[in-house]
Amino acid sequence: MKIMKFMGMSLLASSLLLGASSVADKAKNAGLKAIPADKAELMKLIDTKKNITPKRVELGKKLFFDPGLSKSELISCNTCHNLGIGGVDGIPAARGHMWRANPHHLNSPTVYNAVFFKRQFWDGRSPDLEDQAKGPTLAAPEMAATPELIEERINSMPGYVKEFKKAYGDNVKINFDKITEAIAIFERTLVTPSRFDDFLNGKKDALTPAEKEGLNVFIDKGCAACHNGIALGGTMQKFPLFKPYKYANVGDFKGDKNGMVKVPTLRNITETPPYFHNGAIWSLKEAVQEMGRTQLGQEISDADADKIVTFLGALKGRKPVIEYPQLPAITAKTPKPAFD
Repeated sequence: MKIMKFMGMSLLASSLLLGASSVADKAKNAGLKAIPADKAELMKLIDTKKNITPKRVELGKKLFFDPGLSKSELISCNTCHNLGIGGVDGIPAARGHMWRANPHHLNSPTVYNAVFFKRQFWDGRSPDLEDQAKGPTLAAPEMAATPELIEERINSMPGYVKEFKKAYGDNVKINFDKITEAIAIFERTLVTPSRFDDFLNGKKDALTPAEKEGLNVFIDKGCAACHNGIALGGTMQKFPLFKPYKYANVGDFKGDKNGMVKVPTLRNITETPPYFHNGAIWSLKEAVQEMGRTQLGQEISDADADKIVTFLGALKGRKPVIEYPQLPAITAKTPKPAFD
């Protein structure tokens, strides 16, 4: 009797493991990819320019948190991409210089895992983080600075000059390109592996049965057609595709010249409301159902939307530990803030 009971339990365990393997294989076949568990493999993906070093990451972190890169000395990269709240600002439309809202009512996308995106910005105009880092610092509605102002501020501080030399060598030219490159190097390290990655990497019990069911529904409904790859997004897609977006009148953004919009990542999605390019939807369930209508041409039931949302919760990643940096002191030569 005990032998029969043991065999029955073993068969049940084997069945559950097989089911997990089937779901994982289904996910991989649908184009979903895990963040590599092996550090060397991960570095191949994030260090494509072969320029990441600990000293450059630390320098980039200070610049990321430094409001001195803005005209007013009030706005840093972290203002809109707050690393303590999912890499976003938590408001519908980003606010920048003089507290003005983004003129197109655009929502701040997360900086976490942005290294995996094929394109940057909602209209995909930048190919990588190095190019993207230049945009907000110079944009009038955002940080409203100029390359010359940023260069003058950074070069006026002996603490920064010393750190640039440590990171790049004594002959480094501290210019706008080098400053934004350092920021991008730091951003490349903002990777957040999750239980979903553990699951795809072979840990069969990393997801709960409900999360596996939600993953199944996610794939069966066609969500993985756009939310795929390591980023679970980050490519350009036509939006809307089947039916009009019901909040299209919030702001005037229509995508690039072909009506293409960058697909937002689903990683840490439970931490990054409000949703869509114009931040018009606060409920993740509503966002799922709106995507069903606009992009899949189907009505996703409340029950199926709940299942998908359950799966999306498993995409909450483990954040790198980041200590708020002490920034270099200004000097008499440091340009003063301006608020006009």
